[in-house]
Amino acid sequence: MIYDQQILRILSEVGERGISVGILAKHVYNLNCTLFSQPNIQDIHQYVQQYLLRNSKSEQSLIQRTEKRGYYRLNTQNSADARQLMLNFREEEEETQEKEKPTQDFSLDLFA
Repeated sequence: MIYDQQILRILSEVGERGISVGILAKHVYNLNCTLFSQPNIQDIHQYVQQYLLRNSKSEQSLIQRTEKRGYYRLNTQNSADARQLMLNFREEEEETQEKEKPTQDFSLDLFA
């Protein structure tokens, strides 16, 4: 379930040009690597590949293949769910950018 959300977020960030299965799997792997646990890259690659194939079957599906072999993108043309996902991710990005306002530096300059 966590991988699904990460895959959709990455696909929304790459936009219309799409992303290859291998690069997408590496991004998901890097998002889940920590100091104390490292998932198996082959397992993640297989999961990503199956997820993309399972969700790109029909024309109204959430994900679609691009013209390049092995590349996938969100189906924003025929899928209302994909368009809604794009809007949701954009709203989340705007909220996090608003929260990350720069702080002023009130420290004293010791070498002035």
